[in-house]
Amino acid sequence: MRPSPIDPEDEQVIEARAVQLLSRREHSIFELRMKLQQKGFDRAAINRVLEKLEERNWQSDARFADVFYRQRVMQGYGPLRVRQEMQLKGVHDDDIERCFTTYATDWAALAYERYRRRFGNAPLAPSDHKERARRMRFLAQRGFTSEHIYRAFEKAQENPED
Repeated sequence: MRPSPIDPEDEQVIEARAVQLLSRREHSIFELRMKLQQKGFDRAAINRVLEKLEERNWQSDARFADVFYRQRVMQGYGPLRVRQEMQLKGVHDDDIERCFTTYATDWAALAYERYRRRFGNAPLAPSDHKERARRMRFLAQRGFTSEHIYRAFEKAQENPED
């Protein structure tokens, strides 16, 4: 027997799918909308369901932003990458700025910690430009600014046995 086709405007089915997604992890409204649209649900019905979920506080972009920000910082990503990923997830600029001002993240210390974790205590010879560039690229790809990278290198040179 074939399963009966799902009505793309059935708000109960849409809500059940959205709640199932939210039960696994926080999602932004943008993410939920995209995932539900990919399942073939009607846009207007999706928007009505998402409004209900927001009213019940089952979905919150502010809460998503907080969780996402803290996760990325714990994973050792820099401010440029965190900000970019939050924007790609559809987080509003106000929520992004709130996270960056609420949580006092020492980005230079985080860059240094990532540097040490990746490269250990191996000293860097002043003439080894290729290796220096490779290490700088690593931190830049993780989303650290040039200032954070410079400070991490400075600290690594000051504390080779740290």
